[in-house]
Amino acid sequence: MTRPVVLGAVVDAQTRCVHYRGPLDIVAIRFACCGGWYPCLHCHDEVADHAIRPWPLDARDEQAVLCGACGATLAIGTYLRVEQCPYCAAPFNPGCALHHCVYFRM
Repeated sequence: MTRPVVLGAVVDAQTRCVHYRGPLDIVAIRFACCGGWYPCLHCHDEVADHAIRPWPLDARDEQAVLCGACGATLAIGTYLRVEQCPYCAAPFNPGCALHHCVYFRM
């Protein structure tokens, strides 16, 4: 499978951006509103011409999270239950949970 193109102010191959570039900031999200992959809400807001719309509750099976370490895509429901990538064990930033309500209806 081809790795999705991540839009926005991406600074490295693991999807870090100018807004979040710590060692654990390796996730990109496919946004429900446009289908584009972005490292964060700020990258989306800087590039997109529309407001963010979160994924609905019944979309937990959507492959909408990208692990920047290995390139695997995760279902939303899986991502919300794990602290690291289930494919490569790369840890995810626990602080991202602060933004889950922006990306996913909770």
